[in-house]
Amino acid sequence: MTTKLKIKILFVILLSLFAFVLLAPSFVPDLPPWFTKYVYRGVLKLGLDLKGGVHLVLKPDFDKALQNQFESYLRDLESSLKRAGYSFEVESAGWEATIKFNEEKGAKYLKDELLKGFKELTLVGEKRVGDEVHLRISLSSERISFIQENLVNQVLEVLRNRVDQFGVAEPILTKQGKDKIVVQLPGVKDPERALRIIGQTAQLEFKLVDEESMQRLNLISLMDSLVKMGRIKDPDNIDEWRSSLRAFLPPDTEFYFLVEKDRERKGIKKTPILLKKESLLTGEYIKNAQVRINPDFNEPYVWLQFNDRGARIFEAITSVNVGRRLAIVLDDVVRSAPVIREKISGGEAQITGSFTIEEAQDLALVLRAGALPAPVKILSNITIGPSLGRDAIEKGIIAGLVGASAVILFTALYYRFSGVIAVFALLLNIYYLLALLSAFQATLTLPGIAGIILSIGMGVDSNVLIFERMRDELKIGRTGYSAIFQGYSKAFWTIF
Repeated sequence: MTTKLKIKILFVILLSLFAFVLLAPSFVPDLPPWFTKYVYRGVLKLGLDLKGGVHLVLKPDFDKALQNQFESYLRDLESSLKRAGYSFEVESAGWEATIKFNEEKGAKYLKDELLKGFKELTLVGEKRVGDEVHLRISLSSERISFIQENLVNQVLEVLRNRVDQFGVAEPILTKQGKDKIVVQLPGVKDPERALRIIGQTAQLEFKLVDEESMQRLNLISLMDSLVKMGRIKDPDNIDEWRSSLRAFLPPDTEFYFLVEKDRERKGIKKTPILLKKESLLTGEYIKNAQVRINPDFNEPYVWLQFNDRGARIFEAITSVNVGRRLAIVLDDVVRSAPVIREKISGGEAQITGSFTIEEAQDLALVLRAGALPAPVKILSNITIGPSLGRDAIEKGIIAGLVGASAVILFTALYYRFSGVIAVFALLLNIYYLLALLSAFQATLTLPGIAGIILSIGMGVDSNVLIFERMRDELKIGRTGYSAIFQGYSKAFWTIF
């Protein structure tokens, strides 16, 4: 045996040992803890078609993202105008708003001074209507471009946090094109829950209840009148109610439903309620969220803990609004509206409602992970059951074994010792291919298994061409070494 051949054999042995290290976590049960801790812990990933799971294509709502950003800046702008002592009315639609002033002084203050501190907003129109001055403001083009460029990345980051906390192994979240997101969750046992966690916007707001307007308008009677007049087609549609009630409500007040558990009827109760539009506190200040059990009713609720800044804001809100109701609004639904009995220090609050344990856990999860900057639309939803994945694996393995066995048998019988060597090389080829998939954390799919089987066929094809060429070379009197060399060199261009 020549030195060159010994080096080649040693190289194959070392390469095979390295491949074993890469594949051991995937195929060897009960590995010692030190192996996965210090040597290698990566496993061969299986795609959705083999493992089962959920494949989603999502698209963030760009218009809603612009509206959310604009409303946030508009609230800050209104607060600044109120602190300056100016009276005004606001009419907003989308990411534009018209601010109406009764005097020139307020309009001049907004144009010349206040807007300089709001670089995200721009003045797009001005007109006089009688004694009033109407200023139309909008998001600046620079801010719109920034949101457009970064919205998908922001949504991706939030979704990754949620999926990580949900505990899905080996999820795949990628950007598709400019405005879409692909989410693959292999092995998910409860697809509906996964969809609920991914799709929930989780916009949390704290707003004051407008008790004065509710009593002045006699809200329930007003709503009954609108129904009798035929102006309400769907009593559960909040947008329909808001459109019909807009003419009766003050400009800084908005209609909501308070949704809570009806313990007497053992169902869900929806109570009409009016809230101030201004959000006093939002979910961006949440530091932690956990599920706890109410000992009085044995029902779950979500306990919230704010960060330092949120705790200071919450303490200030409760100190100046003792005796008033503070509503907790989650995704445009009022979950509770308790009365503030005293100043609350420590930065803690709780969300009660008609929760099951699982729903409360999911809510706590999305609040910890953060709110989506905009709702997401599910463009495609494909759920693959684990049984289908198991069937695919079994059929793929059977097809591979049958094909490989037939090839091995033919090659060994027809080409004898040379055929055995070729079969051994083919098996090493598959072995190294799986090791590479594990090393690069690539995903093995059903088409991938078909590709491996195809590579076996191509390998056999190549060996047949080489061996037949070698036979031809031996017939014309070449030595064994020369026949092998000529067989490989002359068949090379035929193969490739």
